[in-house]
Amino acid sequence: MESHFISWRSSILHYKRFGQGVEWLFCFHGYGEEANTFDMLEPMLKDRFTIFALDMPFHGKTDWKEDLNFSTEDLIEVINLVNPTQKPISLLGYSMGGRIALRLTERIPQQINRTVVVAPDGLHKNKWQWLSTQTQLGNQLFGYCMRRPFWMLRMIHFGRRLGIIDQRMFKFVLHYLNGEEQRAALYRRWTTLGKLRPDLQALQASIKQFRIPVRMLFGKYDNVILTKHGNLFRMHVKEFVTVKEIEAGHQLLKEKHAATIAALFIE
Repeated sequence: MESHFISWRSSILHYKRFGQGVEWLFCFHGYGEEANTFDMLEPMLKDRFTIFALDMPFHGKTDWKEDLNFSTEDLIEVINLVNPTQKPISLLGYSMGGRIALRLTERIPQQINRTVVVAPDGLHKNKWQWLSTQTQLGNQLFGYCMRRPFWMLRMIHFGRRLGIIDQRMFKFVLHYLNGEEQRAALYRRWTTLGKLRPDLQALQASIKQFRIPVRMLFGKYDNVILTKHGNLFRMHVKEFVTVKEIEAGHQLLKEKHAATIAALFIE
């Protein structure tokens, strides 16, 4: 495996490259993760693919110096620095990275051979995420709450006592809100990457027009990303999209699921 750094505007972006296959695969990690989460796939995909796994802004070894806005056009520009000939590519995205992969499939379908998404965000409108990243007022309120989280934390605890928020979701939310550093990172990451979200109708149109195979993998016990959203999306593109559910929660990017993920590039 090789680490590479590329200059983009005022920033230094990091990506890992591994494998020696003739096909190219770009990978996008989940929230709070980094490029090396895809290392486990190397033994199974290295002969077919040359794999590029990027560290997104405010993640991993990428040194982000721009403002809090990384647009789809910006990401395409970065990808083309790695792939200047615009060679056809496949995409793999996990969770937040799934949302990014779907956005790219929508916007540059002529370059996409296949898209695989694992527990993908972006298949339905999360009203809180939309409000906090897509509107100026909502983003200002989001920033305020991250700096002064008292009332938000009170509401979360209250929701847990009422049973509105289950124990797993309660722990998940508190993990990102309990510390000042975690809240600052959440604000920066959500705001910067918030525009990388697919227009679902346009995505379906791109998939149909360019006949792109899209494979979706979900965990049966995932209470963050629900399989039903994949099934609803698939209803309009059944010829090209498959939805698979396995006995697992949200954390699907693990060694024990590597063979299942790799198989989605073959079927």
